[in-house]
Amino acid sequence: MTLLNKKSILTVAITAALTLAGTASATNGYFAHAYSQSEAGLAGAGVAKAKNVDALAGSTNPANMVFAGDRMDIGLALFSPQREYEVTGDPALPNGFAPIGVIPSCNAPGVDPCQLPFSIGPGKIQSENTLFPVPSFGWNKMLSDRSSFGVMVYGNGGMNTEYQGGSANVFNPGTGTIVTAPGTFGNGTLGIDLMQLFVAPTYSMKVGENSSIGASIIGVFQRFEAKGLGSFAGVTNSPNNLTNNGYSTSYGAGFKVGFNSAISDSIRFGASYQSKMRMGEFDEYKGLFAENGDFDIPETWTFGISADVGEKGVFVADIQRINYSDIKSIGNDITPLTQGQCLDALNATLFNGGNQAPAQGPGCGGGSNGFGFGYNDMTIVKTGYEWSQSDDLILRVGYSITDQPIESSDVIFNILAPAVIKSHLTAGFTKQLANGNEMTLSFMYGAGEKVTGPNPFDPGQTISIDMNQYQVGFTYTRK
Repeated sequence: MTLLNKKSILTVAITAALTLAGTASATNGYFAHAYSQSEAGLAGAGVAKAKNVDALAGSTNPANMVFAGDRMDIGLALFSPQREYEVTGDPALPNGFAPIGVIPSCNAPGVDPCQLPFSIGPGKIQSENTLFPVPSFGWNKMLSDRSSFGVMVYGNGGMNTEYQGGSANVFNPGTGTIVTAPGTFGNGTLGIDLMQLFVAPTYSMKVGENSSIGASIIGVFQRFEAKGLGSFAGVTNSPNNLTNNGYSTSYGAGFKVGFNSAISDSIRFGASYQSKMRMGEFDEYKGLFAENGDFDIPETWTFGISADVGEKGVFVADIQRINYSDIKSIGNDITPLTQGQCLDALNATLFNGGNQAPAQGPGCGGGSNGFGFGYNDMTIVKTGYEWSQSDDLILRVGYSITDQPIESSDVIFNILAPAVIKSHLTAGFTKQLANGNEMTLSFMYGAGEKVTGPNPFDPGQTISIDMNQYQVGFTYTRK
């Protein structure tokens, strides 16, 4: 491959990845199960892998890049999530009900004291947007037989929903009554779109004969849009920066470090740590996300083993931890809206004539301890088996499992992002081509899960959120 061809391919690949990466790939919370297509066939396992490593292996462990050799990997996955919600139970407050001056103590029929009057129309609605392209790119160059430098471009996403139709019974301050308004949350089409792009220059080197270390400096671009959340304008510190403001962007950075070491002739141990990514605020949505629009990316760590099985097989097993609870906009639950000063202040407005200011304070939208999605920290166990079927064909299978990241008490906001998947089945293969290059395919099925809980604003209603997902990925490797 000539230098000109290399530069042309590199330019096209990075441009495509920068344009599309991160459009959707939510599997473990909103993190992808894997960014490398070879590791995708192993359910994302590979932190201790040293055989058949590609130029995106550094996304799991930067230390593995020195085992990749000179190569360029250009990938595209087609990701298909199927999301829906279902509400049962009639609204506690009917259309036309007038609480002002009738129940100044907040004791509305069927609603707990000082509770926001907010009921979702019964029924089942599926999200639009069910097929997304997810590109990736990796390039690695051996600086010597003991060190390498590479660049990876990959993304997170999948919090992309669009619910058309539905209705909600909400308070109308203009009429002082409960009205039935169109849209899941009573403000038209409901949905959000989160995209994150990572660009990671990576250096890796061997230490001794059988170990390696590596490090990546990671630059991050993210953008976000929300629609249909206007009914929560009374419980945010910044009503004009809550919803329907188009895309908001932010930038940030972090790092990832790792090592990979042989502990016997056939067993390796590896570990990596990715820092919290400190991001700028989403200014157009500082009334939605806690800490004035903050949406940092949580830290992760991974450790695992790889073990040779005979002459042709390798078993890999990883444990990955994602610390969602450290990010208030993701980890905080809905409690600030169901009790405390935010709801007390709102009820003073709702039930005492509507003349007081909307709720303000740290627990309201955008506050220092504002409400969020209530994601739990996730510990994911990933296992995979890879074997050489022949000199030019490598086969892979994998399975991963984790705890449910979403509590039943937080289903209402997670209609927006029903990241309820707990397990993945994967398979894949790499085929060497006649010209010495390679192609890799991977397949993923995220087993369907459903989480059911009460509507915290209308406890007589039950909400279920449901998702299953499929992905097919392809990578072409130029050596």
